[in-house]
Amino acid sequence: MVTNFRKLGRPTGHRMAMLRTMVSQLIKHERIETTVAKAKEVRRLADRMVQLGKEGTELAKKRASSFVRGDDIVYKLFTEFAYRYNRNRVGGYTRLLRTRIRQGDAAEMAYIEFIDHANELKQAKPAAPQPPERPPLDPWTKSRLSQKWATPK
Repeated sequence: MVTNFRKLGRPTGHRMAMLRTMVSQLIKHERIETTVAKAKEVRRLADRMVQLGKEGTELAKKRASSFVRGDDIVYKLFTEFAYRYNRNRVGGYTRLLRTRIRQGDAAEMAYIEFIDHANELKQAKPAAPQPPERPPLDPWTKSRLSQKWATPK
């Protein structure tokens, strides 16, 4: 059986409580340092919370407030983050930067931070321009074989 998430060596209740707290602290401070495995899990959940903030509906507020800890964090999600990521970004609101190997247990550490905030460690790349639209091809001109059998125009 393949699972869609990392278990992080913890029972479900402990793992979810830890991830809820880490997502709440990430939203509050906009950058935290943790292990790479935890950061990858926090990234998934934090991106979902920002997506709820962008929706801005009452149902989205209820779903976000049932996950994150604190009304101030829900307020920040639905005001500051919704405005910051409103139109210019579809996903990928967080960045993972590997930092060091922790002494003691040799765990690989990483910063996880939100993109486009004031004191970010690495600047975001500008959005790639969209390629120009091409006119659709005639179905008969798509392949050489079909040109062989096409009727002359």
